[in-house]
Amino acid sequence: MRLADFILGNVEPILVEWEAFARSLTPGMKMTKLALRDDAEAMLLAAARDMQIGQSPAQHASKSKGHGGAVGEESDQLDNASVLHGAARVGSGFDIMEVVSEYRALRASVLRLWHTSRPQLDIDDIDDITRFNESIDQSLAAAVGSYTSRVDQSRRMFLAILGHDLRSPLNSISMAAQLISRTSDKHPDSPRALSVIETNTEAVTRLIRDLIDFASTGLGSAMPLTRGPVDLETLCRQVFEEFCVAYPQRTLRFHSDGHLMGDWDAARLRQVVSNLMGNAIQHGSAEQPIELSIASEGPSVVLSVHNEGPPISADMLGRIFDPLMRHTIPESVVQRVPGSIGLGLYIVREIVVAHGGTVEVASTAQEGTTFTVCLPQSCPIEGDR
Repeated sequence: MRLADFILGNVEPILVEWEAFARSLTPGMKMTKLALRDDAEAMLLAAARDMQIGQSPAQHASKSKGHGGAVGEESDQLDNASVLHGAARVGSGFDIMEVVSEYRALRASVLRLWHTSRPQLDIDDIDDITRFNESIDQSLAAAVGSYTSRVDQSRRMFLAILGHDLRSPLNSISMAAQLISRTSDKHPDSPRALSVIETNTEAVTRLIRDLIDFASTGLGSAMPLTRGPVDLETLCRQVFEEFCVAYPQRTLRFHSDGHLMGDWDAARLRQVVSNLMGNAIQHGSAEQPIELSIASEGPSVVLSVHNEGPPISADMLGRIFDPLMRHTIPESVVQRVPGSIGLGLYIVREIVVAHGGTVEVASTAQEGTTFTVCLPQSCPIEGDR
């Protein structure tokens, strides 16, 4: 059986090996089957069909260098699928060497499975292997190009947002400090100036904290934890009351039920609750209540934050926890507010995963938006850091 025919007839076994290898990489450990396979099937099918089409010496030379060059629909489909794959792997936390290793594993898997099916090779097989390697090189070149382009684009957006958001609160702090320095303690504007300093100092502190947490995870490394006994009901109530004071015009509700003690990192879980509440206030309807709920369910505690308002689009639901992907979507940049650089939900996910838990989001126009966090109350053996 020719190699192209073998690939077309054995897509599923090849994808099983692709998925297993991708899951063995650190970012893949927490990804779904669909996300792991990504655009692999489209790339395989396009490569196999492209191999069945004749090519000129010039096209052969171009593809052998990973530049593409075969004029045809299948070659274009291979490039398109590869570009999507490279961009998606950025958002999933794969580094560039892990993307390259996926292609190396794919190449080895296909050739090994094919050789197992027909131990004896003939002269046509040499041409098949050459064509297959050309297709893999073409796909890899397109994926790497897309990956690096997305990283560069995200970096530029990230730095632009950071520069703007740090400059604004610092200017406010500077002006308020100058006002206080020129006035007496009894000046009527002094309390307001002090409030401006406090608010904007907290904004800068939040930005810096998010940056440190983002850097510490390294887009794939685990979030460091300092575990200890935590009363989640008390912690959540404290955060809830802080938001009630900060947003007196909003309707906030808090519900708790059951035994809510656990072995957690209190400071990190405070970030989770604060980020989810802040996200709900930012994007939820100003006229509808925001609800923070916690309850024990077996060996776990379930925490949820619900808000009404416009639903999250289906396109965004799949990437809402991925910071680099969000930075490249124009709608996300337009909707963001000063003091936020789009890392809040990413940090929520990393903290929850480090605790051995899960975080999910559901959003519809009828039911509103709900983020649900499930945390084991005891420290999982494999998750003990």
